[in-house]
Amino acid sequence: MTEDARAPRQLTRAGERLAGYVYGTIIVLSVIVSSARTTSHGTGHIAALVLVTAVILWLAHVYAHALGHSVGRAEHLSFAELSDIAYHESSIVTAALPPVAALFLGALGVLSDKTAVWLALGIGLAVLAAQGVRFARIEKLGLLGTLAVVAVNLGLGVLLIGLKLLVTH
Repeated sequence: MTEDARAPRQLTRAGERLAGYVYGTIIVLSVIVSSARTTSHGTGHIAALVLVTAVILWLAHVYAHALGHSVGRAEHLSFAELSDIAYHESSIVTAALPPVAALFLGALGVLSDKTAVWLALGIGLAVLAAQGVRFARIEKLGLLGTLAVVAVNLGLGVLLIGLKLLVTH
């Protein structure tokens, strides 16, 4: 395969991974926001909810994409194709890891539960901003385009945090 033929495939894979990071991070923020108020079990419980949710959604995405791939090509899915789908959807789970690490710091007593939750939310926002910048670079957007994409990504995250504040106060 020539270098020119590989470039579109690499961009496709980068786009699929980027989509998973953004989607996964928004899901993570949603789970943190919804469970921070409703659980009295602390940040370890919230971290477990985040991880379980991310893994279940990853499995659902792999299953749905595998079915679509098989039907769309009118052929059985090979193990290699299934592995490829599982890999590019794994960014949903990967997106959960940094916020979960912050939540575990709370569970271990290194941080207070409140600080751990806010740190996890902040990390989520940072991931959304970074993925916005990544998208803008791949698309070769200028400064205004980059700021717009980052603003949309952060806007989704801030909306979720605003809902947390509304619900918990």
